[in-house]
Amino acid sequence: MKILVISLAGIGDTLFATPLIHELRANFPEAQIDALVLWRGSKDILEGNPHLNTIYQKNLIASGTYQSVQFLLSLRKQGYDITLNTHPQSRIHYRAAAWLVGARTRVSHRYHNSNILDELFITGSVEQNYDQHAIENNLALLKLIGVKKKLPGHDYELFLSPAEAKWAEDYVAQNKLARRKILGIHVGSGGTKNLALRRWPLENFLELIQTLGQTHPRLAVLLFGGPEEEKDHAKILAATSRDQVFEVKTPGLRQAAALLKKCAAFLSVDTALMHLAAAMKVPGQMVIETPTWNKPIEPRNAFTLIKNPAVAGRNLDFYRYDGRGIKGSPGELRRCMAVITAQEVHAISAKALDRLPGAD
Repeated sequence: MKILVISLAGIGDTLFATPLIHELRANFPEAQIDALVLWRGSKDILEGNPHLNTIYQKNLIASGTYQSVQFLLSLRKQGYDITLNTHPQSRIHYRAAAWLVGARTRVSHRYHNSNILDELFITGSVEQNYDQHAIENNLALLKLIGVKKKLPGHDYELFLSPAEAKWAEDYVAQNKLARRKILGIHVGSGGTKNLALRRWPLENFLELIQTLGQTHPRLAVLLFGGPEEEKDHAKILAATSRDQVFEVKTPGLRQAAALLKKCAAFLSVDTALMHLAAAMKVPGQMVIETPTWNKPIEPRNAFTLIKNPAVAGRNLDFYRYDGRGIKGSPGELRRCMAVITAQEVHAISAKALDRLPGAD
């Protein structure tokens, strides 16, 4: 038996696929189970996963049509019996990829933008459900391949190495953070479609950090992110104390995960780092509500949602899994996110920090 799990959407979405991968191994202990991902960060998520044989990573967007088709046809030679397109992958291109790989059984979800061509590319589908987490949406695919859930529980699975854990230990020691309460922050929000418009304003983040510096002078703030956040980080660092705010530059996503495990709290909008923090069980996780917020992408652990009155429960009016971006003009979406003030977030984050153990 050869099975390929196709997870070509976001990095956080690959975390959603890990319980499904574990269930596949429980049901098919002798099978060859492989994964296909788009982003390098998605491959990082799956590295060391004992339930996978091979991880294929190919940026099919950057590669162009010809190279992408050639790559997928090379996977066809593997002779896969089953491919599973994980949730959420709403664009038809994802099912076309499964069709090119050519397994006899190809399963996926039905989305709002599904059409007859989607159905021709796959052999079975189940309706995606906005009332369930993406993990449960993924597990619903099992019935399409004739098996049932065997595991007692389902959570994100990320297998860090001792070397990655040591990297985080060394970072904490070198920056003398061991006796300080740590708040992790991610100011970004992803760059595909128009998702950058769901960012909380940078000036609000700066005001929040400055206020926390006054109310919690021993608090250490770690700024997580990649190259796309460097300019924003530089602005924050220029206006805050070097003893309080630190820009985290890690060798990779896995070291970032190990360092998140050292945080008492984490603040972000809904991003891959939000899910990484949830996977690391950060106790004081806080999420600023955006128009893209919905049940399928909630953190899998306890968290505090900082509600956005401009969204007011109309999340699906703004954003659905239909291959499109967030509805609304850039100005409208920026105003939507600016409604939440730094003072409001400070009140919530201060309360969360105060109830967590340790000095800040």
